[in-house]
Amino acid sequence: MKVFEIVVATILALLGVRSLVYWIRRPFESRSTRDQILYGLWILSRAGLWFALAGIFAISAAIPYEGRAFLDEWNRSYRWYVLVPIGCAALQAITSFALGRSKD
Repeated sequence: MKVFEIVVATILALLGVRSLVYWIRRPFESRSTRDQILYGLWILSRAGLWFALAGIFAISAAIPYEGRAFLDEWNRSYRWYVLVPIGCAALQAITSFALGRSKD
């Protein structure tokens, strides 16, 4: 079962790298400093979401327990990690909304 988790974590991390490289290479037309910062945060949150999802599987692969013991360990030590992908998704939504309302 650990092999599956490692494979999924690797695939998600590679998708994060691909997303980062793809969006950094895209030209951004706005000259506004505000828009440039928002666009950088949007790229960071977009790629960060892939890395955060990969992190869930990596943490899962690192926990030596299975079954109920796995859930107990996850809830005791890593419950907070669920906030990382939620934060990345929220930041991506906020920055895309702000960029869409940009005057420039």
